[in-house]
Amino acid sequence: MPPVGLRTCAHPSSTSQPKRRNMSDLNAIRREIHATQRMVVNLGQAIDGVGVRVNDLGQEQQATRNDLLALTVAFNRFAEQTRRSANIQRAEVAINTLKNDIEHQFGHHKVVRRTAVGMLHSFDLGLVSEETVRTVGEQLMVQTPRYWLAPVLVALAAWAEDDPDLCVKAVQEAYRRSPDRTSLLMTLVLRRQGRRSSAVRWLRHYLDAQDPAALNREFAVILEAIAQGAFGPAGLTLVRERTDTWRGLLLEDKAATIAQVNRWRQEMETHVRPDRVEGDFPRLAVASPQWPQLQRVLACAEAHQSIIDRYSRLMSAQAPPSSRIEDAIDDILDRLVDEYDPEELPLRRELADKEAIVAAGGDLQEAARTAQLQATGLHDTRDYLTIQTESALEPDRIGVSTQTQRLAVASCHDWMSRAHEAFTRDYRLGMPTTVKVGFDLGDSVGLPAFRPPRWTGSFEQPMDELERSLTTHWDRYAGPFVDGLAFEWGKRIIAPAVVLSLVLLVVGAMGSVGVGLLLALAGALVWGLVLKSQADTAAAEQEKARKRIAEGRKTSLSALRAAGVELTDWTSRFVAADGKEAQVKSLIADLATAGTPGSPYERRAMDQIDDEE
Repeated sequence: MPPVGLRTCAHPSSTSQPKRRNMSDLNAIRREIHATQRMVVNLGQAIDGVGVRVNDLGQEQQATRNDLLALTVAFNRFAEQTRRSANIQRAEVAINTLKNDIEHQFGHHKVVRRTAVGMLHSFDLGLVSEETVRTVGEQLMVQTPRYWLAPVLVALAAWAEDDPDLCVKAVQEAYRRSPDRTSLLMTLVLRRQGRRSSAVRWLRHYLDAQDPAALNREFAVILEAIAQGAFGPAGLTLVRERTDTWRGLLLEDKAATIAQVNRWRQEMETHVRPDRVEGDFPRLAVASPQWPQLQRVLACAEAHQSIIDRYSRLMSAQAPPSSRIEDAIDDILDRLVDEYDPEELPLRRELADKEAIVAAGGDLQEAARTAQLQATGLHDTRDYLTIQTESALEPDRIGVSTQTQRLAVASCHDWMSRAHEAFTRDYRLGMPTTVKVGFDLGDSVGLPAFRPPRWTGSFEQPMDELERSLTTHWDRYAGPFVDGLAFEWGKRIIAPAVVLSLVLLVVGAMGSVGVGLLLALAGALVWGLVLKSQADTAAAEQEKARKRIAEGRKTSLSALRAAGVELTDWTSRFVAADGKEAQVKSLIADLATAGTPGSPYERRAMDQIDDEE
């Protein structure tokens, strides 16, 4: 049996050796963990470095792309400028060529036009001798043998010298070359000289030469002059008979009639002002997907009052004789004398096209638009029905007085009536059969994660049913959403419990149960604090969502009630506006008689009726 002292000394050594091994293993584990952490840190730094490099490469690529884009833009700009410069150069060359051609072929026409204007003025002033006038006229006749205006100058000179034979021959030659221009010029000159009977005879020739489907722009002013009594009762009767015949012929063409009805339909549309409705029903406009239709329908219905106001003013407006009619007639005469010859027009149009290219800086599209506008403004024609409509709708642009406008409206009343019927029918057909209402609940809450389906209803249902439906929709989606924001302890505690258990098992397997327990307790405490903070945050978010949803529900219900009230107001306003259709019909019927006994045709006093030839 060994000594007691020996047994006592052997026990401590036998227990301290396992402890040193456990501490050594724990230190090894710690070193491995630290090494792993350093590797993770180094890997993270390496990844960050790669990210920075990738970002730099992206910036360099974007810079290269921007440089290429700038280079492309600069090249395209240079190419476009080169093309425009080439267009300008070609146009300038063509302009010089065209001007030379015009001067070579029609240079004398310009002299004739300028001389004709001077001759007309000389008749008014009496400052040029008859012999000079005749000599100049005959000389220009020789120099421009095919131009219609040259024999007119000879005729005027012969008329001034009281040489009827030469005057007749010259007039016949001018009429052969251009019947409409010659007859109009003679009409205006004779009327200017107070020879109304002769002017009316030439007016007949002028009307005979007209195509009612292609009247020149000055015809409206001729009608205005006749309406103002410029050609006396005989001229009025002549024109009325002729235009009635034209109207009957043109009305046989259904397409022409439809065109006039469509033009009056456009006139109805000018009285539609949706901006006057916009803003009057703000809640309905937001809540109802049919609002664009409702806005359009109400604006169209309220156009009735605008139509009544406009044409009532027209019927009640005073229509004194125009003080500018003499100037307007003289303007026609001057323009007629100064117009280019039809043979000259192709070259003039081509010249205008090339000059438009230079003015547009070589931009061919812009030049084409400009040239088209010029061509339309200078050489357009209209049929007689269109002239009537334009006289009624755009008197200022076409150059007629209020009285002529009133007469034109009277002639167009049937087209106006048909257009108004179609206008009323169409906007009534545009009335939505059902006015729906809808709300996006998420928009009123302001929570990005809360996006339930849109609620929809119909104002055909009673308001209390709509409110119940909307409330139910809120409850159906708001309750689960709020409940889903709650912190779920059961799910959140699983992960930390598993991790702590693994730590305890690993450390316990190494023989350090006490150390494992300490680590597990410390981890549980830290993790518990984290979960508690997350639970508090979730509860705060849940309460915030609950309050916002309650506010959103209240707001949507208020908006629903407000939209319902506005729909009631809209209906009352529409019924009142739509009820004025009968007043418009009555007004159009009254417009049909706007040109009867009260018109200047019957009541205008004639200053003189000269029967001189």
